[in-house]
Amino acid sequence: MQDYIQFASKNGITLKDYGHCPFCGAETQRGIHECMEIFAFDFPHIDFSDPENHRYKFLIVDAHALQHPEIHGQWSNHFHLTRLHLMFVYKVGWTYALSPKLSDSLNRLKKHLPQALSAPPMGQRGHITTRTIIQSAREPQNCKHRIEVWGQEVYRVWKAHHGLAETIAQAFLNRKKGKNEE
Repeated sequence: MQDYIQFASKNGITLKDYGHCPFCGAETQRGIHECMEIFAFDFPHIDFSDPENHRYKFLIVDAHALQHPEIHGQWSNHFHLTRLHLMFVYKVGWTYALSPKLSDSLNRLKKHLPQALSAPPMGQRGHITTRTIIQSAREPQNCKHRIEVWGQEVYRVWKAHHGLAETIAQAFLNRKKGKNEE
């Protein structure tokens, strides 16, 4: 599995270890590296083993991935945007068991979808960043609220691709209902 530095290099991007994060604009001192460390922070005041809190883990992963698409695989944006679409538009209570089903639906549609999605401009992928979230990490309710707003904000800035997310979401929902999406 490639790490984020390898993905950036593959995408022709040299990562600097100083300044703000060039992707999300977070006011970091060590660029994306600090952003990744914050992302990996386990938010000890939120018990992610509790199924009631799984939603927040998915929102963190999706928002972070969509704010930093240059350091992920080419189909990552499709998956993360569609998962946000399903959670926000269709109110799907996401579980770990649903992620492979979404991946399967995406894989079945790949031949009909654009391989790369144009990301919003760097630094314009939402005002809330990992830095914002970490500042509220000690207060679980505030942190959960900020994570929710972060996910919604990132979802909105990817609005140019909401139609594509709807297509993938419909395939997923049809499979979930036992219908064939092809």
